[in-house]
Amino acid sequence: MARWALVSGLQGDLALYEAIQRDLRQLARVDTLFVLGDLIGPDRDANALLARLQDPRRGELAPQCIYGWWEEQLLAERGYRGERRADPLRQQFGQAAVEALEQAVDPGHLAWLAALQFGFIELDCALLHGSSAAVDDSLGPDSSPLLLLDRLTRMDVNRLFTARSGQQFRLELSGGGIESQVRDLEGQRQHQQSVPQRQVIGIGAGVRYTLYDPGSDRLDFLVAGSRPQQRARGFA
Repeated sequence: MARWALVSGLQGDLALYEAIQRDLRQLARVDTLFVLGDLIGPDRDANALLARLQDPRRGELAPQCIYGWWEEQLLAERGYRGERRADPLRQQFGQAAVEALEQAVDPGHLAWLAALQFGFIELDCALLHGSSAAVDDSLGPDSSPLLLLDRLTRMDVNRLFTARSGQQFRLELSGGGIESQVRDLEGQRQHQQSVPQRQVIGIGAGVRYTLYDPGSDRLDFLVAGSRPQQRARGFA
């Protein structure tokens, strides 16, 4: 089975995208490219990158894209999310960032951005920008095991790939069980729920991206233009 490349946080950087595509042409058995959101950002004009994503060149992997936090903010501000506006962006970075984000994307790309999905389900894997809870949900190595389990079970998957934190990591929920007690009018009852082995994987952002082999469960963390790094693994 061929491998997946998982990328996020390009934020309009066409040169970075081209560097990643060059990497992928040199790597064996990579047949699918997922771009997990944050295609745009306020720091540079994103139109050339968006045009390239929609019309890939011959011989390069065609990207499968979902929307991320920056797309969500732009679409909200432009009226594609009902009455919502980009208030989280305003509160975090100010009105100037809202205006810069609007200027970074021509109106002709908005319909394509609005049609992007929240995430993908492939085999037993969920591929998301944030988590199954929200696009801005940032999971990382310090997230609690119960929180990670909740995000996995919401979508009934064994692997959850996330990009929101920008970190590269692999956390394993190594099995076991959860015991709970319920007291009601009929008395006290105990409930046990088994927890299968599952994983939450941070794919990185920007120059840091990830390769995944769903057949062997092999994971490689890469930096654009360099060789694979040692895989990071944690247990919870």
